[in-house]
Amino acid sequence: MVGWIDSHAHLTSEDYDPDRSEMIRRAKDAGLQKILLIGCGVENSMQAIALAESDDLFDVAVGFHPQEIEEMNDETWEEMLKLWRHPKIVAIGEIGLDHYWHEAPEHRELQRVAFLKQIDIANQLDLPILIHTRDATQETFDILKDHPCHRAGIMHCYSGSVEMAREFIKLGYVISLAGPVTFKNAVVPKEVAKQIPLESLLIETDSPYLTPMPFRGKRNESAYLIHVGEEICRLKEIDVATLQDAMSVTYQRLFHSKNG
Repeated sequence: MVGWIDSHAHLTSEDYDPDRSEMIRRAKDAGLQKILLIGCGVENSMQAIALAESDDLFDVAVGFHPQEIEEMNDETWEEMLKLWRHPKIVAIGEIGLDHYWHEAPEHRELQRVAFLKQIDIANQLDLPILIHTRDATQETFDILKDHPCHRAGIMHCYSGSVEMAREFIKLGYVISLAGPVTFKNAVVPKEVAKQIPLESLLIETDSPYLTPMPFRGKRNESAYLIHVGEEICRLKEIDVATLQDAMSVTYQRLFHSKNG
C-alpha cells in the first residue's frame, strides 16, 4: 500500500449527500489509497458497511460512540454484534469517553460501562479499537491500562500532551493526528508530532470535521489529508515517501495482521 491513508473519516455523514461520489473521486485523485470509515450506532454503521462494499478504498470500524450510548440496548447490541463480524470490519470504534458534552455522573458511568463492554468484544473478536477521549484523558488511560485491549489500536484525533502520548504508546496504541496540527497556534499537537516515534503515528481527517489549513472553516473531506501529512513531514523533517511508507506499515500491522 503506497499513498496516503485516512485513518478516520465519517463519509456517510449527510454533509456529503449532495456530492459523495465526487468527494470520493477527489480523494483518489489526491493520492488516497485507503480510508477507514467510521460507523457510530447501528444505523450509521450499516451505512458505512454499505459504502465500503462499493469500493476497495474503504475499511470500516463501527461501534457505540460515547455520545450515542443511550441507543445501546439489548436489541441494538445484538445488531451490532452481527455487524462486527462483517468481513469489511477491521476495528471496533470509535469508542471511549466524552466528558466535554456530558457532565452528569450517570451518563459518565454509562459511557464507562459501554467502553468496557466494547473492549471485551474487541478481545473476543481479536480486533483493535479506536479511542475517542475528550476531557477524559487520564480516566481513558486508566481504563486501557487496567482493562487492556489485546490488539490495542488508535488514539483517534489525539489532543493530549507529549507525556501522555508516550504513556499510550507504552500500552501499544498509535497516535493519530488530524487537522488541528496545521493550525498556527497548535503548539501541543505540533510538539506531539515532532516527538513521538514515526512508527507510532497515523493521520486522519475526521471528516467532515476538523478541517485543516488552508480550508479551515469549510467542510472537511479526505482529499484534504495531504495538508495534515505535509505539516507532519515539515515538523519531523522527513519527506512524503518516508511518512507514507511508515504509515502503511503501521496501518497494515494494526488492521490487516491477525498477529496484531
